[in-house]
Amino acid sequence: MSLPHAILTALLEKPSSGLELTRRFDKSIGYFWSATHQQIYRELGRLEEAGLIRALPSEVPVRGQKKEYEVLPAGGAELARWVAESQDPKPMRDPLLLRIRAAGVVGPQGLGPELRRHLDLHRRQLAQYEAIEAKDFPPGRDAVEDRLRRLVLHGGIALETFWLTWLEEALAEVGGMEDGSGPAA
Repeated sequence: MSLPHAILTALLEKPSSGLELTRRFDKSIGYFWSATHQQIYRELGRLEEAGLIRALPSEVPVRGQKKEYEVLPAGGAELARWVAESQDPKPMRDPLLLRIRAAGVVGPQGLGPELRRHLDLHRRQLAQYEAIEAKDFPPGRDAVEDRLRRLVLHGGIALETFWLTWLEEALAEVGGMEDGSGPAA
């Protein structure tokens, strides 16, 4: 559903090989849509078979040489169709939230360290997003493409900020329950 569209987006930004796409997913697209290199290569085959992309001709055909792909007009049309399509938000599925709900039944013992670990992970992710913003979006960079990419990044920053606030609240609640000073489980 969305992986082919993520690949089409990446290839329209810059024709790439499967390996280059995998690296780009690791550095940018993967922050909001992750995929393994096997999934990317499998999807490249499907997109090529569907006539949405093609492998660029090689100057010197060599066995094992990496293929570089570009989006064909049909692929651009498919991506534009998908952008305009209506889609409901996906329900949230987060194991940490389920674990906290389960702690309401079995007690919160041992939950504190996991909450602190998540807090640290979200702090690091926020710092990474802020570093990307400082590096990739200096003042005055306001082409439409840049504004839309920055908007996606600001969504990530807002989500990480939410998680930090919520995890600090959760730690305060759970910490009081674990040491007996707060409400009983």
